[in-house]
Amino acid sequence: MKLLNFTFIKLTLCLVIGIILAHYLKLNFYVVLYSTVLLVIGIGVYWFLLKSKINRSPLFGTMTFTSMIGIGIIAYQLQDETQRQHHYSNLNTSKTYNEIVFQIKERLKSDIYNDKYIASIKSFNNEEAIGHLLINIKRDSLSKTLNIDDVIFTSTEFKVIQKPLNPFQFDYSAYLKLKQVYHQLYLDRTNILQLSDSKSTIYGYADQLRTKINSKLIEAGFKNEELSIINALLLGQRQTIDKSVYNNYVNSGTIHILAVSGLHVGIILWILNFLFKPLLYLKHGHFIRPFILVIILWSFAVIAGLSPSVTRAVTMFSIISIAMHLKRPTNIYNTLVISAFVILLLNPVFLFSVGFQMSYLAIIGIVSVQPIIYKLWKPKFIILDKLWQIFTVTLAAQIGVVPISLFYFHQFPGLFFISNIVVIPFLGLILGFGLLVIALALIGFLPKLLVSIYSFIIESLNSFIAWVAQFEDFLFRDIPFTLLQVIVAYILIITLIQVYKMRNFKWTTMSLIAILTLQGVYFYNKYQTQNDEFIVFNKNRYSMIGIKENEELRVFHNLDSIQFKSNHAIKNYIVGKSIDFLISDSLQSVYQYKDKTILTIDSLGIYKGITFKPNYILLRNSPKLNLNRLIDSLKPQQIIADASNYKSYLKRWKATCEYKKIPFHQTNEKGAFIIN
Repeated sequence: MKLLNFTFIKLTLCLVIGIILAHYLKLNFYVVLYSTVLLVIGIGVYWFLLKSKINRSPLFGTMTFTSMIGIGIIAYQLQDETQRQHHYSNLNTSKTYNEIVFQIKERLKSDIYNDKYIASIKSFNNEEAIGHLLINIKRDSLSKTLNIDDVIFTSTEFKVIQKPLNPFQFDYSAYLKLKQVYHQLYLDRTNILQLSDSKSTIYGYADQLRTKINSKLIEAGFKNEELSIINALLLGQRQTIDKSVYNNYVNSGTIHILAVSGLHVGIILWILNFLFKPLLYLKHGHFIRPFILVIILWSFAVIAGLSPSVTRAVTMFSIISIAMHLKRPTNIYNTLVISAFVILLLNPVFLFSVGFQMSYLAIIGIVSVQPIIYKLWKPKFIILDKLWQIFTVTLAAQIGVVPISLFYFHQFPGLFFISNIVVIPFLGLILGFGLLVIALALIGFLPKLLVSIYSFIIESLNSFIAWVAQFEDFLFRDIPFTLLQVIVAYILIITLIQVYKMRNFKWTTMSLIAILTLQGVYFYNKYQTQNDEFIVFNKNRYSMIGIKENEELRVFHNLDSIQFKSNHAIKNYIVGKSIDFLISDSLQSVYQYKDKTILTIDSLGIYKGITFKPNYILLRNSPKLNLNRLIDSLKPQQIIADASNYKSYLKRWKATCEYKKIPFHQTNEKGAFIIN
């Protein structure tokens, strides 16, 4: 087997470094561009003049790796639409209401109130423009959802995508920023005008095909629950999955199968390799088969909506498929690095995608750890051997993704190995059978018996997933895990693998150092979260006040017990601050935190007769009071208003505080109020 190409791995790492630098730093595009071009020219001259001495020249290596960092920066900045002259943010945005023509590009999962879409701008205030927006259209049971490529005109105002209002909350605005989305529109059916419904892009035609497939499957007799799973597994669309079904997949550790990714594409590639094996007997079969396979894989990617996960997977397996047919030794790590290099060069923001990170880490875990585990036992029976293979693949993949998964999701499904032993064979059956069902449905020849059998398979899968998910004691939730712990955990995994392979003192020492470092990081994180806090959380229509002392959090609130247990703001804070003890308490009129006094005034508006001077006043539940008189009477340092107040009251109080020149903190605008 060919040795690893470490030079190419280093170049890919340099590309990654460049992308990270461009993401976090504001670098001048033209300075980087001209510097990189000069470096590339210098490399070419150096190679031409001193070709024989290149391998021994540190200067040549330094220039090459530096230029690759520059290419990473350039690639990232080129995809940044805000750098372009015609981006809507660079045009006249001073108007309150803007005339916008946009085209639907992607359909998102709807919420209770709105249908959601990602749209690209065609014109902005009668000027040609580019850019992307989050579109929220008020739901109406009588109206249809919009289709991909529909062109819409509207006149409305831009709304910013709100930053997190509570500590450690998921930053949806940062997530959308990676999709080049910086603003959103709130619309209803009365202020939109559809200009066109014709298809003009590959995404539109793919959506049209998916719609046709769905209508044919409905005609054939598939019900909503089975249809939603078919859409997720075969068409890459998860928007219609029921929330309870989705949560079952999350809790059982099998959520990965609902996003078309490397596992799905790998199974499809295996099926296609089997089906097209006879082509190898032809004269040019070793060229024809990979060519056909790559075309089919990319056709599948288009039908699945060219989502980031399926695009990554198809790119990776296209390269693997070609490498398999080159008739020369190769190395899976080289193939993975090449695919990652190509993907990041074409779309650098994928580097910050959770799916990109987890898919590559899972595959690296499988190819590096699975052979080690598999050798520990050699089953004599074929069935046991196949089950052992599935188990070792699942375990190896989990080893690859556990650190990053804990960092992002803070939970670990303890029964993942049981669920995946059943689910992975099920998935192969569902994908293979599903492709046949879709093909027969499209040509109008899908027997009822096949519909019943396939529906039964999907129902059985959902029932099994629901059964596994009910064992909540095996789902370990709210696990604090920082980025530093992720880095050290992967160093530990690498060193342990090397200890098994090399069995020498050097790697044993490094693994022990990694273990001690991981323990040290744990204690460091504990120390970092020891600071005490008084916090007024933002919770729409309710009040939540927390006092953190060491590893204990006492929450004063007016939620019922179910709302309190399921409250995400509290859960996120517990994980982020490594809280061990949570105490629920009722709201009070006065809070004493260190040397600060906080007076709360509720709907009764009672504050007269107070003999002390509060440092802060918290207004909650829309008290009817004269804020001018209150400020003159109590002279607080700051007024705080939580999200339980009417918006009209908040607007009036804000104006009063501005007039009185006293700080006003509104939690549904500025986020949670914190005293350290």
